[in-house]
Amino acid sequence: MSAVQQYIDLYHAQKDLITGHSSPVMNALRDEAVALLESRGLPTLKDEEFRRTDIEALYAPDYGLNLGRVNIEVNPYEVFRCDVPNLSTLLYFVVNDTFYAQAQPAAAKLPEGVLVGSLCEMARQYPQLVERYYGRAADMKRDGTVALNTAFAQDGFFIYIPDGVVVEKPIQLVNILRGNVDFMVNRRLLIVVGKGAQAKLLVCDHSDESSVRFLASQVCEIFVDDDAVFDYYDMEESSENTAKVASVFVRQGARSNVLVNGIVLHNGITRSNYYSTFAGEHAELSLCGMGIVDKEQSVDTYTFIDHAVSHCHSNELFKYVLNDSARGSFCGRILVRHGAQKTEAYQGNKNLCASPLAKMYTKPQLEIYADDVKCSHGATIGQLDQNALFYMRSRGITEAEARMLLMFAFTNDVIEQVRLDALKDRLRQLVEKRFRGELAKCSGCQACRQD
Repeated sequence: MSAVQQYIDLYHAQKDLITGHSSPVMNALRDEAVALLESRGLPTLKDEEFRRTDIEALYAPDYGLNLGRVNIEVNPYEVFRCDVPNLSTLLYFVVNDTFYAQAQPAAAKLPEGVLVGSLCEMARQYPQLVERYYGRAADMKRDGTVALNTAFAQDGFFIYIPDGVVVEKPIQLVNILRGNVDFMVNRRLLIVVGKGAQAKLLVCDHSDESSVRFLASQVCEIFVDDDAVFDYYDMEESSENTAKVASVFVRQGARSNVLVNGIVLHNGITRSNYYSTFAGEHAELSLCGMGIVDKEQSVDTYTFIDHAVSHCHSNELFKYVLNDSARGSFCGRILVRHGAQKTEAYQGNKNLCASPLAKMYTKPQLEIYADDVKCSHGATIGQLDQNALFYMRSRGITEAEARMLLMFAFTNDVIEQVRLDALKDRLRQLVEKRFRGELAKCSGCQACRQD
């Protein structure tokens, strides 16, 4: 039986259980999602955008799913201590694929009118608001993994920032994977930022270091209205037994400013999709990310920026450092549509293979149908500068330290994109630890460890 068919059969057999533990808004799209899965299936290696990651193989194992929403026994507020000093965030948790709602100390500090919490519960309390956005950006027809997520996701995380409201403190969501059997989670993130509003969201992924295999499926929809400013940071510090398939969909209004920064510090297999659409003129997008992978780890990134209107600016930069037998892939596409004059779009992908066995594949693309634009793209794949290594060693620096310093310098311009000073400083420390061979786990976090 194929991976797709086993999930289709599971859905039909457990539909009442799935819908009974979710909300009508989320349930409304499930049948359509399953129908798309039946007709289109999951992406295969024959699909141009998925040639470097075998998606069907990732979904093939017999994972457990918590369709009955069995309560977890750990209180993450008691055992988790963030290792980012002085960040002072509004802290929330999703454990596996369920929002942890027993205690929400951050909620009392939210500005009036701001909604943050369980997507399922918010959809029940504010059905018209959530229905207006849920599933409106995530394109199930484009990607079968999004359809599968839509069919099985029962909860997730919701943020609503009303017009003109500024949330001074960053909102932090910690996703924790924990279990004693091979486990699959399907979670949704829905972020709505109103006109002239401002907010920042940091999402951190952590997983159990046991021999249990995890598959994390995540779909994030971000709506940023006119004149709004929003930062989205996604940092993965999972285990080598974790596979993550994540899609981020961004829709920007006129004169909005969005920063999306995805950072993979430790993982197993990570496939990230970023889809962004300009729906209003004079909007700006900074889309960037980096990955540090070694051993047999893999990072695969696909980006699509749709310049659908004129006078918009996008700047895209992704960097990867690969060691041992790690694999990396970047496929980026920028589309400038007819009439999207005065577009400025820049795309860069730079990669460092620190060992002869590491492999990197890159495919930057520009598709332009307007004549008054400024656009460029480029990609490089290289090794450590031997002249720089020799120079540093001649001044008494060990080879290991010299290699670490060169790799750290290579990633620095992605870290510089971060607009949170405390997070930027901590990222420098985490990246340095990673290059020194440490896992760079949050030192105070007990939530990802089995008792």
